[in-house]
Amino acid sequence: MKPDVRKPWEEWTRADTAHRVVIENVSPEIDGGRFPVKRTVGEKVTVTADIHTDGHDLIAAVLLYKNHGDAAWRETPLRELGNDRWAGSFPVTSLGRAIYTVTAWVDRFRSWRRDLDKKADAGQDVRVDLLVGAMLVEEAAARAGGPDREALREAADALKVRDEAEAAEAVQRALDEGLLRRMGGYPDRRYATVYERELEVVVDREKARFSTWYELFPRSCSPVPGKHGTLRDVVLRLPYIAEMGFDVLYLPPVHPIGRTHRKGKNNVAVAGPDDVGSPWAIGSEEGGHKAVHPALGTLEDFRHLVAKAGEYGLEVAIDIAYQCSPDHPTVTEHPEWFRHRPDGTVQYAENPPKKYQDIYPFDFETEHWREMWEELSSVIRFWIDQGVRIFRVDNPHTKPYTFWEWLIAGVKEEFPEAIFLAEAFTRPKVMNRLAKAGFTQSYTYFTWRNSKWELMDYFEELTQTEMREYFRPNLWPNTPDILTEQLQFGGRASFMARLVLAATLGASYGIYGPAFELCENRPLAPGREEYLDSEKYEIRHWDIERPDSLKEFIGVVNRIRREIPCLQEDGNLAFHPVENEQMIAYSKAADDLSSIILMVVNLDPHNTQSGWVDLPMDRLGLDPAVPFQGHDLLSGARYIWHGGRIYFQLNPAEVPAHIIRIRRKVRTERDFDYFL
Repeated sequence: MKPDVRKPWEEWTRADTAHRVVIENVSPEIDGGRFPVKRTVGEKVTVTADIHTDGHDLIAAVLLYKNHGDAAWRETPLRELGNDRWAGSFPVTSLGRAIYTVTAWVDRFRSWRRDLDKKADAGQDVRVDLLVGAMLVEEAAARAGGPDREALREAADALKVRDEAEAAEAVQRALDEGLLRRMGGYPDRRYATVYERELEVVVDREKARFSTWYELFPRSCSPVPGKHGTLRDVVLRLPYIAEMGFDVLYLPPVHPIGRTHRKGKNNVAVAGPDDVGSPWAIGSEEGGHKAVHPALGTLEDFRHLVAKAGEYGLEVAIDIAYQCSPDHPTVTEHPEWFRHRPDGTVQYAENPPKKYQDIYPFDFETEHWREMWEELSSVIRFWIDQGVRIFRVDNPHTKPYTFWEWLIAGVKEEFPEAIFLAEAFTRPKVMNRLAKAGFTQSYTYFTWRNSKWELMDYFEELTQTEMREYFRPNLWPNTPDILTEQLQFGGRASFMARLVLAATLGASYGIYGPAFELCENRPLAPGREEYLDSEKYEIRHWDIERPDSLKEFIGVVNRIRREIPCLQEDGNLAFHPVENEQMIAYSKAADDLSSIILMVVNLDPHNTQSGWVDLPMDRLGLDPAVPFQGHDLLSGARYIWHGGRIYFQLNPAEVPAHIIRIRRKVRTERDFDYFL
């Protein structure tokens, strides 16, 4: 609490004037506490704050917190960092929402103890000072109970001295560390200042922080070329996906597809009689968002897929696209949920000059928004009933922030294990707001960051600024919509380098396959990012057993990610100087430096590049005078290095990257050296 300085001074109370401690600049605090920060179960929340008071009195401060389900506040001490900055941390231990705040007070006993020590050291008469201390200890005894009460009373009596001969012994008793600890358990908090806000933490499961996604189109999974695949065919593909080390299988929309204005191959405006259309044109006479396309199978088939995926360590994620084809039953049943043009037709989706006549967006400004919101929320709950807990949301930036904040908070209150990935390739502030509004993970600009300075600048923003508290990046080198120039012209080496970058710069990443592992790089036209013969508009047959597939390389990289915990975080990323603009070097390390992983990547897919990398030896816990080992987890090669300046050469025709585990030399009792 703090004094209300707006009251007339005649109404001020003792409490108003006695709250002397100021608490400000608390971090993390997103937009003045408007939005929560994010953590996963088992992580810590480190809180810092500026805490100070007038004069020279010492302060005590604690961090108050409640995990989800806690009835009472827990607390942990804050420590002073210097210049009136304080810090402390607490663990989040259960799914849901945790809360925290800070309280601080003038520590009269410690202030008295400090001054007593100075006076006694100067040879001053401290008998009256000892009596002051005795009063403080007696007050603490009144707040204590059990053995502590008696011990404090005895200590108070020991401080009541009559002559200087007894004072020296009493001073030693007053300065005793045991008394200090006991007094610390019963502080005088009558005039403690409590920070004006209780701040929130959304606590997710581990997969919100560390996940490895694989996207495929079920209709392209048939072993027979040209035949429409089914969900049962996807079941047969599960061993292949699991062997590559993925833990999330993401499916584009599995719903019936409309026929009105259906798009043809390569997104032509007029479809042929056999064209299958875009899965994002959701809805037909066979059903809408709560139905499965009949050519894919049934809801029972979908539940079977979810169950079988779990046996392979995979979770099924589905696409949530809040839009309708003109044939969607909702268009007829609830025309008031769509915007109508003056000629009476429904407004289709546009991004001028592009037109999407096969899609009707919902009108979020309708007067019937409450009913519409409830129906859209029921779509999520329907698929939760089918066993889904992960949702990739299509174009969330075209819907109101308030809608997402309401929907996600409501779902996660009932299902805190739910994960929402925002597919919002849009302006930075919009992407950030969606993350604040509740999205668990977010697509990023990594897809278009290719040069060293672009990568370093962007990832330092993601991992070293306030964004790290609420924005969890999910890195994708390709998607069904995006085939970058780097992949179009960089060949196999570019696919390998981009995979290593995605898998090690971020804790969560994904690929659109089998296009990625088969290095599909044919654009629709020069200068375009769309795929030629895009799976969005037709069935593709992929030869996943091709000998030039990257599946084994992908499997190795994903195994490394699973086995090395420090690669499962974002905030521990650090870049290192390398004397070549075509090479990038960075590391991730565990807090206790038990594992250190160094990545060096050749960004030039066509030429061998080399350069000297400078490692921060002190920060990595390495002694410049002691050799250490580098173990390349991709090739298996081992190197012995001396000092922090290391030469690397990477030929993109072989492997354009190193993932190196740093091992320190350890000497045993028998003088036998080995690398840890």
